[in-house]
Amino acid sequence: MVVNFLRENKIAAGILTVLRLYLGYSWLTAGYGKLSSGGFDATGFLQGAVANPVKGPDGSIVYGWYVSFLENFAIPNVDLFNTIVPIGEFLIGLGLLLGCLTTAAMFFGLVMNFSFFLAGTVSHNPTDIFLGFIILFAGFNAGKYGLDRWVIPFIRKTVFKQALDTGKKAA
Repeated sequence: MVVNFLRENKIAAGILTVLRLYLGYSWLTAGYGKLSSGGFDATGFLQGAVANPVKGPDGSIVYGWYVSFLENFAIPNVDLFNTIVPIGEFLIGLGLLLGCLTTAAMFFGLVMNFSFFLAGTVSHNPTDIFLGFIILFAGFNAGKYGLDRWVIPFIRKTVFKQALDTGKKAA
């Protein structure tokens, strides 16, 4: 019942549009702020996440694998992260605001939310994750009142048809 409501109902599409616009604005402004400041640097954040990892009630590190990822990949490649974080935030926001490739934008938004969360930043991430899963779960209906109304049918008709045609020729 809830699944059908979220995925097919026009009223749900309107509610999802409001949620999408709210999250899109948040992502877009976060990314734009970093891009327009002239020099986003994640080094301090990453080093802080490694120095003060998320710990359980017994004091042991909860996400040791994530701390290892930060130490061994993120910090040595901080220049890459200094580029992809602000651009990623901006593009996620743009996709959500325009309702273009909404599901993909929300998926990558959730990946970033979980990354911040695993690093120990609570902030508004739990709310964003909750709303993001609603949008992701709703699928196409979340972008129905946006560019997805035209973009998704075009992709289905051209890209996936070509993939099917190529598969038939190979067989």
